[in-house]
Amino acid sequence: MQLRNDIRNIAIIAHVDHGKTTLVDQLLKYSGTFRENEQIDERAMDSGDIERERGITILAKNTAINYQDTRINILDTPGHADFGGEVERILKMVDGVALVVDSYEGTMPQTRFVLKKALEQKLTPIVVLNKIDRPNARPEDVVDEVLDLFIELGADDEQLEFPVVYASALNGTSGLEPNDQQETMDPVFETIIKHIPAPIDNREEPLQFQVTLLDYNDYVGRIGVGRVVRGKIHVGQQVVVMKKDGSQKSFRISKLFGFIGLKRIEIEEAGAGEIVAISGLEDLNVGETICPQDHPDALPILHIDEPTLQMTFVTNNSPFAGREGKYITSRKIEERLMKQLETDVSLRVDPTESPDAWVVSGRGELHLSILIENMRREGFELQLSKPKVILKEIDGVLCEPVERVQVDVPEEHTGSIMESLGERKGEMLDMVNFGNGQVRLEFKVPSRGLIGYTTEFMSQTRGYGILNHTFDSYEPVIKGNVGGRRQGVLVALENGKASAYGILGLEDRGTIFVEPGTEVYAGMIVGEHNRDNDLTVNITKEKHLTNVRSATKDQTSVIRKTRKMSLEEALEYLNDDEYCEVTPESIRLRKKILNKNEREKAAKRAKVE
Repeated sequence: MQLRNDIRNIAIIAHVDHGKTTLVDQLLKYSGTFRENEQIDERAMDSGDIERERGITILAKNTAINYQDTRINILDTPGHADFGGEVERILKMVDGVALVVDSYEGTMPQTRFVLKKALEQKLTPIVVLNKIDRPNARPEDVVDEVLDLFIELGADDEQLEFPVVYASALNGTSGLEPNDQQETMDPVFETIIKHIPAPIDNREEPLQFQVTLLDYNDYVGRIGVGRVVRGKIHVGQQVVVMKKDGSQKSFRISKLFGFIGLKRIEIEEAGAGEIVAISGLEDLNVGETICPQDHPDALPILHIDEPTLQMTFVTNNSPFAGREGKYITSRKIEERLMKQLETDVSLRVDPTESPDAWVVSGRGELHLSILIENMRREGFELQLSKPKVILKEIDGVLCEPVERVQVDVPEEHTGSIMESLGERKGEMLDMVNFGNGQVRLEFKVPSRGLIGYTTEFMSQTRGYGILNHTFDSYEPVIKGNVGGRRQGVLVALENGKASAYGILGLEDRGTIFVEPGTEVYAGMIVGEHNRDNDLTVNITKEKHLTNVRSATKDQTSVIRKTRKMSLEEALEYLNDDEYCEVTPESIRLRKKILNKNEREKAAKRAKVE
């Protein structure tokens, strides 16, 4: 069997924030792929605005590095379980993985998630222990943790013989021992070339190319990125695409792109084992196979994780609609959602009975909130309903998604965390006391129990806790209410501007969300009630001026700090009878029924039913 020793295909997998993208930066820098005078941005692979702001990878990216005589194709994958669909497909394009693990934090829920996927595909692993320069790094313990995880996930004997490289991606150092760090990435490159298998050289056989990722470009239309599994592919070639439904469609390859560094370059031909991008067909989809016309031979269709969470997107009909956004009509919103489907295969958009509402299903809160944040920045206005988990019938039993939750907290908070996750039907699996005042707890919790939990968790641990969760499995639905908000809300009575006097009068009733001078409308949520019922309040009330002078002037009254919510927090906070109104400048919470009397009538009707 011939091998292409001039190529290695590897994916970098890890938990969020363990340093994958920074490591790729250093590999690019030390490989000599860039010219001496070329400027490389930090975290160069994270090209999206939101990726750079949040420091997370959302879309899988590929790059190619020339090291000595070998072309190394590197795919940087997302660490968040919400983007698991991306990770799973990437692994189909590579022969091995580099598992990056933080040398202090050790294995985390998403480490388990991405590694499980890699081991199932029988890929060859290497382990990079990153952040070795941290003062509290514990490399020996973490290597043992990684080994235990490999065994637990059913790794075979070959996979258990993984090599370990110790590195500090931030400082650009690496070595084969924790204490032997040199300012080079050669140990990483050499380990990749030595241990990751080279692709099979079957360039003389008929072409097979599978589309794994989609991109879109206004000039050439849809672009399919994938690996040439066998044979050769060249510009101008007449090929046939084997569609998912079994049909075939002929087209001509109009452009072929290779990758080097961070650039996509036009090439004329590519052979087996190479990762390339093609264009020429408008309705190319993930998982479809491209073959010669005289030899149609489809590869197995790629499995894509099903969505687990859905929300209703509604056109904005609040009193403030159209003030801040450019795009507010249902036609524009529908066009934008359809465009998203071009490249995001884990997303589903279903119409509803109303022409102004769509049910959008995704892999989790982060997946959907990134889409909403992008739309908001592009000038869209829309309203969103409370996120709901998607139930599924398995063998005649109604099942719901269950997540594996890992919590790192100071010892004194363990009791309150165990109690609050217990109330949300969590089942404790493990508890480890690190002996330095930190405790790690592991639970299985229904996904609907975690909606809205982050805010409660942060206040319980005073901001010192770290919460990670990842999809585990579908299990039979647990009866009764799980999770949800316990507090009622303060709802504005009329349109106007929130006044300092009105806010001061309400502070003993709960937490206020708006500052003095903020415009509000009747039915808008302006605070959280400190009881479990909703209260309609007059936050626009002004103080009546009299000619009696007061010894304690108004200025002595100090307003407490208002609570500001991010988009994710606002979505998590919602109840069934509420919407989150999102515009380019504001995030507002409101009741679905704005009129106080109509709202009360609807609540009475609901009780009777």
